[in-house]
Amino acid sequence: MAKDSRLILDPLTDNNPITIQVLGICSALAITAELEASIVMSISVLFVMGVGNVVISLMRNIIPSKIRIIAQLIVVATLVIIVDLVLKAFAYELSKTLSVFVGLIITNCIIMGRFEAFALGNGPWRSFLDGIGNALGYGIILVIVGFFRELLGSGTLLGIPVLGDPIEKTGLYSIGYENNGFMLLSPMALIVVGIIIWVQRTRNKALIED
Repeated sequence: MAKDSRLILDPLTDNNPITIQVLGICSALAITAELEASIVMSISVLFVMGVGNVVISLMRNIIPSKIRIIAQLIVVATLVIIVDLVLKAFAYELSKTLSVFVGLIITNCIIMGRFEAFALGNGPWRSFLDGIGNALGYGIILVIVGFFRELLGSGTLLGIPVLGDPIEKTGLYSIGYENNGFMLLSPMALIVVGIIIWVQRTRNKALIED
């Protein structure tokens, strides 16, 4: 049970896919200007990694080693197509916001890395936990980055004004506060991720590389 729990907990902190393994950076930069998009992308990756790891684990003894990458791509592409169709059916406007980045889940190095490094060598249950843990670790960073970028860049959360009205000058805007438009640009996402990495290594010196 301790080993199983570490599969969930380690990616949330000391083995986070983004801040420690430095994987999945592209989507963290591209879609985190809005908190809603960050949450939906996180849920999408959670589904793809959880189900995908189980499928690859179940197939691990029948996949020829020479075509294992092709088999993994077929599995993840199928799951991503399902996610894309569901978004278009139930959240069309959001699907347009995410645009090609949903499709790019197929090439997300976190997913392919867990297929290759874990699911091919472990049973379905442990592979499921590993997929969920790494997806949660990925998702929590996206949500944190999306939270601060939307809050400081637009003054909203999930599209709802929380700092006041910048036109009518209510709330914080009445005392001179202005939205920081730089927060909505991709470079700022990298800076926010860098701050998270700095805080994480400050709290845990063992993560600092020699």
